[in-house]
Amino acid sequence: MKNLKQNIKFKNIFFDFDGVIAESVSAKTEAFRELYAQYGKTVTDKVVEHHINHGGVSRYEKFKIYHKIFLKKNISESKVQQLAQKFSRLVLDKVIDSEEVTGCKDFLNRYSKDLNFWIITGTPKIEIELIAEARGIGNHFLGLHGSPENKKYWTEYLIKKNALKRDETLFLGDATTDFEAAQFSKIHFGLREHSENKHIFSNYNGLKFNNFVELERNIKKYL
Repeated sequence: MKNLKQNIKFKNIFFDFDGVIAESVSAKTEAFRELYAQYGKTVTDKVVEHHINHGGVSRYEKFKIYHKIFLKKNISESKVQQLAQKFSRLVLDKVIDSEEVTGCKDFLNRYSKDLNFWIITGTPKIEIELIAEARGIGNHFLGLHGSPENKKYWTEYLIKKNALKRDETLFLGDATTDFEAAQFSKIHFGLREHSENKHIFSNYNGLKFNNFVELERNIKKYL
């Protein structure tokens, strides 16, 4: 195909992390399952279902939702922080060691010097910085942005701070929060499809890819 960096319409790309750069979605699903297993199978199943259907929402917000709706309990900020620390211990090494989405490193190596790349994730900022450093990919991105701010906040912040043209900006994501942030900021969206999100995006007809080889092939229609 044509060389992307010479012909691509998009000059700026926002990347979600879990499920887009790394095959790490299941690690976080299992962490939520483990944290709530003490409350029984019914609650645990509801937690996992909600987590899968609302990927990209920060864990801090999810803990508040799960306690209020599924456990009928109020949760203190100290308890939220306690759960968040336990969650981080459960997933950090697994995320660092998870497989890359096929072709991602090659894509970053080829285009990060000519295009503008940022990570926007629901993962806490300190944690995504540790993960990116451990995986050796941090140098490909102009910034790594995570919770407590949400993705809509970060898309608008980066667009305005860097005077990005919205029609030249693409968000690569796998969750509804990614899609909603792209719509909110009136930028393009590319869906990374995998087993946990196919049912969520069954009616989505825009740019799709399973791996970065497919992304390069499918993006030709936008050139």
